[in-house]
Amino acid sequence: MNTTIADRLSIAQSRINQAAQKCSRMPNEIKLLAVSKTKPNSDIIEAYYAGQRLFGENYVQEGEQKIIELSANFPDIEWHFIGPLQSNKTKVVAEHFDWMHTLSREKIAQRLNDQRPPAKAPLQVCIQVNISQEDTKSGIDAEQVMALATQISHMPKLTLRGVMAIPTATDDIQVQQDEFSKLQRIYQHLQQHFDNIDTLSMGMSGDLDVAIANGSTMVRIGSAIFGDRA
Repeated sequence: MNTTIADRLSIAQSRINQAAQKCSRMPNEIKLLAVSKTKPNSDIIEAYYAGQRLFGENYVQEGEQKIIELSANFPDIEWHFIGPLQSNKTKVVAEHFDWMHTLSREKIAQRLNDQRPPAKAPLQVCIQVNISQEDTKSGIDAEQVMALATQISHMPKLTLRGVMAIPTATDDIQVQQDEFSKLQRIYQHLQQHFDNIDTLSMGMSGDLDVAIANGSTMVRIGSAIFGDRA
């Protein structure tokens, strides 16, 4: 049986609700970020009419184009940049996106701050932590988070909201548990030292339950909503 994007959004939300209830959390504590990279505007609009407002994009130019084309008619979409960002492309993210999840360098933070238009609200940012300590993964080591957070706190056009990670791609529940638990401790440590820390961005389709059990406040789901990439 063919399912629609609205159907799959509903299924994803049900999974979040069930995972939250399993660990005695309120489902409304966890936001669903629909990862719309490589998907056409028509899919985003379909998800919008099904009630979705948070969308994540991985590619700078693609995301910019979508925001330009959709913002006039759908101004309440919240656009999240969740991909790697080179310093020569910070201006696009600073000018167009509402959130940036993958901040891991002071140089990038400073450019985003300096390039954020004065009329726009501060860019909401998360520090990406390389929680699995894999050479192929972006993000900073856990020990470097506080120093970068302190630097960001002095940048008026950025608001630090929390941390984000892409854990080891594995079905081993214990590995997932260890990595998510470590990120949760970093998040809680930040909460003790900075204002506005309310976002623990971790968990995707395959590890959603473990992420939520470890305090995730935002899960990123793509193909389970929009289907596999063409």
